[in-house]
Order: sequence, then C-alpha cells, then structure tokens
Amino acid sequence: LEGVPGLAKTLTIKTLAQLINTDFQRIQFTPDLLPADIIGTLIFNPKKSDFEIKKGPIFSNIILADEINRSPAKVQSALLEAMQERQITIGDKTFSLDNPFLVMATQNPIEQEGTYPLPEAQVDRFMFKINLDYPNFNEELEILKKMDKIESKINIKPIISIDQIIEARKVVDQIYISDNIYEYIVSLVMSTRKPEEYNLKDLNTLITYGASPRATIFLSRAAKSNAFLNKREFVIPEDVRSVGKSILRHRIIL
Repeated sequence: LEGVPGLAKTLTIKTLAQLINTDFQRIQFTPDLLPADIIGTLIFNPKKSDFEIKKGPIFSNIILADEINRSPAKVQSALLEAMQERQITIGDKTFSLDNPFLVMATQNPIEQEGTYPLPEAQVDRFMFKINLDYPNFNEELEILKKMDKIESKINIKPIISIDQIIEARKVVDQIYISDNIYEYIVSLVMSTRKPEEYNLKDLNTLITYGASPRATIFLSRAAKSNAFLNKREFVIPEDVRSVGKSILRHRIIL
C-alpha cells in the first residue's frame, strides 16, 4: 500500500489482521533496523555453552512491514526468502513458516525525505501494489464523525478462521480458466516486454523493463480469486482487467 502519510494504510492492514483469527506482527521499519530484528538470530547461552535460536517477529501468519522504505536495502532484503520460499534460515537451520503466511507493507512515496527505494527483486515478490489517494469530501466527513473523539476505538471481532481461508484457497484452485484466457494473460505480460510485436511501437521508448513471469502467474491467480469473489466458477477477461493494474504497476520499469 503506497500513499502519503495519514491515509490509514497501517490501520487498514491492522483491521484486516483483526478480522482473521490468526497471529499478527507489526514491524516498524526504521533506518537503524537490522535484518536480525526481523528474522531472528543466534544467541549464546553460557549455561549450555551453545548457541540458541531466537526467532524474530516474521514467524507469524500476517506480517505488517510498516513504512518498509524507511530502512535501507539490506534490511528490506531480509524478507526475500520468506516471501518467495515461505521459509527462514537462521545460522545453519531452516524453518518453514506457518500457513497461511502473508506479508503486507506500507510505504510513503519514494520522493519523500528519508526513504529508500525498494530493490526490484523485493518489489517483484509483492503480488499487488495498491495506490491510495486522498478521500473525497463525503468520505472525509464520515472519517471526521467517527474519529473526532480523543478515545476513539474501533471494536473488531474475527469473522474468519485460518481453516476457512485454506478451504477457500482449494475452491479458488478449482476455478476454470480457458486456453484463450491463458493466452490473453500471457499476451498482456509479453506486450510489456516487446510492445512492437503487439502493435504498440509508441511504448518502446517508454518501457525499460517489462513485467516478470511472476506477473503472469499472479494475474492468473488473482483473476481466479476475483471470479470466486463474484461467485463464478470460471474466469472471464474482466477478472483479469480488474486486477491487472495492481499486479503490473510495480513490475514495469519506465
């Protein structure tokens, strides 16, 4: 989630985590944060004369990397193994992470003071990039009426369990995608790499690098999920278009 300060990015993710009956950890990214503060480290136990593993906050179901671009690349990269392989290596031991495992991050626009651009490899591991804008007049009026008290509290109770999420995933996997929709998805991604082959010659000078194969895979998965949310057992082109911008915007380098 990217947007200027004050748009409730952190509140949005915390609220989502509270709606799911699961473990949640918030990691506040700062310039002095270390990789070990996220994944954990080895600590020497003088009584046993041996090193013990102290697990970090990443060992949870939902992780909020708050203001992820406030820390340098070394710290940001500590999430790479976890996000791609769902595992963490500390010393010579590798640990599998819980299922489901989800990393959600917030960041202020890159141009703001005291921020570090995320490495391309890191950005590519995020399925979606959602841009947040200011609320309109009526939305801000509603926010004001709900939040103008000093002791404003939002009481949220879990409405879904981990088992229900895992069952829903199984249903999403069974949703049908026809060959022409598969070809549509691949053509969309390929056109960001070789625009001239898709009669988009004007884009040649505007795109440095196109979307990665992860974009192809995530477009398919997200389209299935969108069909599921719309109570359909098959994918239509509109499912792909509805998620396309959020999946492609951070993978195309202009």
